[in-house]
Amino acid sequence: MHSSSQVGVELLINVTPSETRVALVENGVLQEVHVERQAKRGIVGNIYKGKVSRVLPGMQAAFVDIGLEKAAFLHASDIVPHTECVADVEQEHFQAGNIAELVREGQEIVVQVVKDPLGTKGARLTTDITLPSRYLVFMPGAEHVGVSQRIDSEEEKERLKNLISQYVNESGGYIIRTAAENATELELEQDAAFLMRLWNKIQKRWQEYHPLTMIYGDLSLAFRVLRDYVGTGIDRIKIDSKQTHEQLSVFLDDFVPSLSGALEYYPGERPLFDLYEVESEIQRALDCKVEMKSGGYLIIDQTEAMTTIDINTGGFVGHRNLEETIFNTNLEATQAIARQLRLRNLGGIIIIDFIDMVQEDHKERVMASLEAALSRDNAKTKISGFSGLGLVEMTRKRTRESLEHILCEPCLCCKGRGSLKTVETICFEILREILRVNRAYDADKFVVYASPAVADALDEDESHAMAELEVFIGKQVKVQSEIMYGQEKFDVVMM
Repeated sequence: MHSSSQVGVELLINVTPSETRVALVENGVLQEVHVERQAKRGIVGNIYKGKVSRVLPGMQAAFVDIGLEKAAFLHASDIVPHTECVADVEQEHFQAGNIAELVREGQEIVVQVVKDPLGTKGARLTTDITLPSRYLVFMPGAEHVGVSQRIDSEEEKERLKNLISQYVNESGGYIIRTAAENATELELEQDAAFLMRLWNKIQKRWQEYHPLTMIYGDLSLAFRVLRDYVGTGIDRIKIDSKQTHEQLSVFLDDFVPSLSGALEYYPGERPLFDLYEVESEIQRALDCKVEMKSGGYLIIDQTEAMTTIDINTGGFVGHRNLEETIFNTNLEATQAIARQLRLRNLGGIIIIDFIDMVQEDHKERVMASLEAALSRDNAKTKISGFSGLGLVEMTRKRTRESLEHILCEPCLCCKGRGSLKTVETICFEILREILRVNRAYDADKFVVYASPAVADALDEDESHAMAELEVFIGKQVKVQSEIMYGQEKFDVVMM
């Protein structure tokens, strides 16, 4: 894919004012693409130094000015006793529910956004600050460790709890996220250290910053990716924006010093994603057909309910027998499937239809190959063996929207069906519609507005049927070609 001297794992970051894209390239092959559009970024997770502008005892809530256009909303139930906001209220008098005892007008308060402003409503706030990292969530002021209920194994929960308990101190406690399942001690230690540095920074800003300012913005894509890939063996990070390079440099020095040496600014004439052929790979990742080296191919069909993957041998016929050819194609497909799931970021239920194999050991080796290929995926996957129909069912955790959902929208012509009614089908629909309208209403003549292809067909291939219809209803039917009409759109107008 990329011809220059290849490094193991590279992160390529392409920044424009309206969009940031991050590509993960392993040994010259694109594995993951992350896209974030500036306009779609909310403010959930941001932490502000606010000022209480009004207390509303009747609603048990307060309006807080955080420097945005509209005052934000803080309900009494979202105020917790261990944060700065109630430091000047005696703890023993703390009553969740009585807003007048919790905050007062003019008071400075540290808050986090839990809901974006929408329409006429301001943002919704909490004083229960939480800071997420890849494996953990830091809870300032709490003194316990919680574990995600979605980690099934009690043994694993216990292991994680024991590892994280050593990092709990007077600063706060932790929640262990689902992604932490099977994480190493070093990975968890790096996460806890990252969160501790971040919390110290926020506290410092709380002292130094003026009210109505943001003291922590939920990380943008480039920063989140670097935070999440710490400890995964990244050899090089290339970024094509000087300004973001400087910001990332400071961020890495502060929070992820282990990656500082890997960061490089790319000033080249040729776009970074073109240099690594990432652009063309992204285009290919939107196609439903994926070619394999052997000549076989995959067909990937993504729907709302599930994704299906069908494997075909194509023109590939092995030197030996057919069974060997099928086995080798399926084996090659396991690698291609694992890569496509990451690249397209497909989540939820995935059904794989391998080419039927007769030998049991072939099936076992294909399953083992699929599991090994998926082991490099950060998203959690679960695979069940071959079903009675020879299908492999699996699930992959949805971490963010799929590449297709971010970059595409349903086709206006087929409304996401993936196919259009034929010209012939539309012609017959039009003939039936003329009959229906003629029975229901009294008209002198009809005009049919249809797409150029359908209009041509009515005047030529179906002219006989049209003539018979005119005789049958005793009225004239005129056909008008409409260049702006899609193939399925037509109108029957009475004159």
